[in-house]
Amino acid sequence: MVQELLIAAVGAASVAVIYASAAARVVKQYERGVVLRLGRLRRDVRGPGFTMIVPGVDRLRKVNMQIVTMPVPAQDGITRDNVTVRVDAVIYFKVVDAASAVVQVEDYRFAVSQMAQTSLRSIIGKSDLDDLLSNREKLNQGLELMIDSPAVGWGVQIDRVEIKDVSLPETMKRSMARQAEADRERRARVINADAELQASKKLAEAAKEMSEQPAALQLRLLQTVVAVAAEKNSTLVLPFPVELLRFLERAAPPQQEAAPERSAEKPQPPAWPQQPPAVTSLPDSSDAGPLTRH
Repeated sequence: MVQELLIAAVGAASVAVIYASAAARVVKQYERGVVLRLGRLRRDVRGPGFTMIVPGVDRLRKVNMQIVTMPVPAQDGITRDNVTVRVDAVIYFKVVDAASAVVQVEDYRFAVSQMAQTSLRSIIGKSDLDDLLSNREKLNQGLELMIDSPAVGWGVQIDRVEIKDVSLPETMKRSMARQAEADRERRARVINADAELQASKKLAEAAKEMSEQPAALQLRLLQTVVAVAAEKNSTLVLPFPVELLRFLERAAPPQQEAAPERSAEKPQPPAWPQQPPAVTSLPDSSDAGPLTRH
């Protein structure tokens, strides 16, 4: 009799151990347990720690409540200004309602991934290239709203969506580089022209001051000589502008007019006779008388 009682007690203990091992569950701190009893949802969501279920009747589904980081595959699209781009992103989300994440959607991770890809392609088609490159914060907010709207019914909350990279064709990169270079050159020319205008105004003021004091121009010339001589060159060639001489001539005080000099009379050349002198003709020998010889 005692032996039978011991055998029954051992059997009951074995059954209890087997039942306890089959019914015992441990839910971690970052998880929640959703119990389905005969396929029907139990409203009490099991918290972290040790919990028991009915073996063969209940089924416990553990749902991770941590923030999930999911990369969104790169999507090819055409922007509103007809530029082909390739954009990838990353999404941060977490489950806030474990029961809805189990019942309302088959696989909430896959659903969120597909919704993120679809929303990303939609954002690419609605945006310009400049917005994708420089106004990402606004696009991230719009993308987050597009994904969060259906995810609320799944018990999922979208924390943040970030566009990671925007890949452009090589031709577009070269065009943008030329555009940036042209814009830089334009600004450099504008700055240079502005500097020339300011310098011309200052030079005009300096010329006005120097016109009142002619010696200032000579001092400025000497300062130029000193500045050039500071280089310690062996040969110094200093051009002297003709305009400086004209400036000094105009700036010089007017002098008294000198008496006009009398022009020296030039000696007149001897006047030749109008007619040549008469030539005395010798008597002809035929007219002369006979010669007498002594």
